[in-house]
Amino acid sequence: MRAAGTTPGGTAGERRQLMNIAYRLLGSLAESEDAVQEAYARWYALPPSRRDEIISPGAWLTTVTGRICLDVLGSARARRERYVGAWLPDPLPDLAEWGPGHGTDPADQMVLDESVTMAFLVVLESMTPAERVAFVLHDVFRYPFAEIAGILGRTPAACKQLAASARRRVRSERAPVTTAGRADTVRQVKVAWETKDIAALVDLLDPAAVMTADGGGMVGAALRPIDGGAQIARYMVAIADRAPGLELLERSVNGLPGLVARRAGAVMTVASFDVTDGRVTRIWVVRNPEKLGPWGLDPHVA
Repeated sequence: MRAAGTTPGGTAGERRQLMNIAYRLLGSLAESEDAVQEAYARWYALPPSRRDEIISPGAWLTTVTGRICLDVLGSARARRERYVGAWLPDPLPDLAEWGPGHGTDPADQMVLDESVTMAFLVVLESMTPAERVAFVLHDVFRYPFAEIAGILGRTPAACKQLAASARRRVRSERAPVTTAGRADTVRQVKVAWETKDIAALVDLLDPAAVMTADGGGMVGAALRPIDGGAQIARYMVAIADRAPGLELLERSVNGLPGLVARRAGAVMTVASFDVTDGRVTRIWVVRNPEKLGPWGLDPHVA
């Protein structure tokens, strides 16, 4: 197994690596933290003599974490079918905006790059569990297929095929991330939303844009995706009409410009955007309060 620069007792860097792997595999901070905790619990449950035999504890922990995530992904599909409305990955705040003293939160350990954008994570959700594990570990974290084979219980050649299938899915469903003009477009959406300017919103939204909301059955949210720029614009203005005092803030969401809506100092909604040629093509709106925990630590929202 490949060394991960770790010691048997575990290090902050090792735990951070495992959290980053688990979040990309599961899309849930709580489930990722549980998976990593379970991996460490299994490590410490080993007899000391067995732990001494393991040359690279970090590689062992990665393998065990990967297997735990694979099991979680297998059961997640049934849970998602019972989920009220659409299920979206947990949105991540920009850690640079936080004050000191929040290092124990699992979101603190996330590396924000293209592999955690909401668009990328949503594509990962469309993969089979095995495809997702093979693709994330190989293409994102550069683990060799020989090691991935030990996690999936398949041959390296089969794991290579799984990753190739996942890669084709990413290429067909996900355009490359471009940052130029993205923040400006999101800012214009904010202004148009605040002023309830339907015409301006329609102009900023692609005619074929899609909005997906995740309320988890705990708060009001559209249960099915809303298709079409005009329909989305009207829906956004209707939300503003029903929520007087709602304040919109420009914030980084999963490493890209997004919007946070708060009311009476509490974060109510986190919105992610996909932008192509200056127009919004996708909006992902997370309203489930169980997924907004890290956003309560943002000093701008306190």
